Amino acid sequence: MTKFSDLNLNPKVLKAVEEAGYESPTPIQEGAIPPALEGRDVLGIAQTGTGKTAGFVLPMITLLARGRARARMPRSLVLCPTRELAAQVAENFDTYTKHLKLTKALLIGGVSFNEQDKLIDKGVDVLIATPGRLLDHFERGKLLLTGVQIMVVDEADRMLDMGFIPDIERIFSLTPFTRQTLFFSATMAPEIERITNTFLSAPARIEVARQATASETIEQVVVMFKGSRRDREASEKRKLLRTLIDNEGENCKNAIIFCNRKTDVDLVAKSLKKYGYDAAPIHGDLDQSQRTRTLDGFRSGALRFLVASDVAARGLDVPAVSHVFNFDVPGHPEDYVHRIGRTGRAGLLGKAMMICISRDEKNLAAIEALVQKNIPRLDDPLAGDKPAPQADAAEVTDEKPVKPRRTRSRRKPDDAPQGAKEAPEKVETKTEAQPTAVEAPEVQPAPKPREEAKPGSRGGRSGHGGRSSDNSGGGSKVVGMGDHMPSFIALSFEDRRAG
Repeated sequence: MTKFSDLNLNPKVLKAVEEAGYESPTPIQEGAIPPALEGRDVLGIAQTGTGKTAGFVLPMITLLARGRARARMPRSLVLCPTRELAAQVAENFDTYTKHLKLTKALLIGGVSFNEQDKLIDKGVDVLIATPGRLLDHFERGKLLLTGVQIMVVDEADRMLDMGFIPDIERIFSLTPFTRQTLFFSATMAPEIERITNTFLSAPARIEVARQATASETIEQVVVMFKGSRRDREASEKRKLLRTLIDNEGENCKNAIIFCNRKTDVDLVAKSLKKYGYDAAPIHGDLDQSQRTRTLDGFRSGALRFLVASDVAARGLDVPAVSHVFNFDVPGHPEDYVHRIGRTGRAGLLGKAMMICISRDEKNLAAIEALVQKNIPRLDDPLAGDKPAPQADAAEVTDEKPVKPRRTRSRRKPDDAPQGAKEAPEKVETKTEAQPTAVEAPEVQPAPKPREEAKPGSRGGRSGHGGRSSDNSGGGSKVVGMGDHMPSFIALSFEDRRAG
């Protein structure tokens, strides 16, 4: 078995490694350190949790043990995608250089420019930075990269996901062509392959595991979840998460809970706190000081549950994480590998549990295709507790009764109920009278009186005065207008007399 003493590291570096408790290098360290010490470019491909950080820090500080830095001209540069990963590299640097007189500067967002400028002005051997903050210092004229001898790009695939590739290419162009480049990534997307072909010269390729594979020490399960109703899905999903945590019992010593969106990170953390779980959120919108305190509390064991976005998924070295819960199925299959890589590290056993809803089944299939295995399904422990749809409908009716419409009538309140009762009676009476109204024209003997009245009508006029012959000989008495009376009035009058 190879030991660190067989890798030709600086004796003072070896002493620091032994004091840290490490005896044998991991496969990526064993493969990357020798060619790096020879001054060759290195392309390292390995899953998370395999010790990539020490794989480039140890040879880098060995090569930098001799020499002196000049003001504003760092001798080496380490690029990291996130603040947390950059801070972790700085911690590794402090651990392994405790017996060497090497200086460093950490350039990340959320920290004052003035403090960082003071460190750069003194001259640093190792500059650890995120791409955005590094370019900010360069554009302000506070930094020169022409003295970089060794350049390290860590978690390159995460750089691609975060859109840093144009910045990386620009930074490469600002460094000397003769630099040594150490390039590390967990996966090799086509864009990453293009960059390595452009900026690396005959690199030593070290690939210790199949691309995008999870450690064999991690037990993986997925729960297929369907809410009782769409508006209840989110709350029932959070209840399922709490149930999964409770079912693990004492085996769940601590856990990282991953969500796809920052808003869900805050919501899940708040929900866990509400039900008595020791949880705190961490994502990119939080202040750097708060993110540092939260992460330190989780590492020390003061915090049990860390609810995180993918900002915490890449490269964070948190020892002895027993569980990883994927509250959401990640949109990119590679993110799943990085997420669950937070557990089962350094040969320890770990468990990764994921909640999958129906609309995420396509992403789940992509993950299984990437890891080349079917993730075992776990029965939903809440399947028997979900209310039936009929009960839901009744519950909604009880919760939201139909309110009576308001009227703007000026009637007194005492009169309103009486009017409300009379309205249906009128409608009912009208409804019953409708058949009689329709049949009335057939029963009414209207034509007969009209025929009897013909002698007194306008068509029966005779002589000069237009009087009817019946009226001249003591017949019917002329009433009112006589012959000048319209026939319809006469008919009505005769009818009334007949009645």
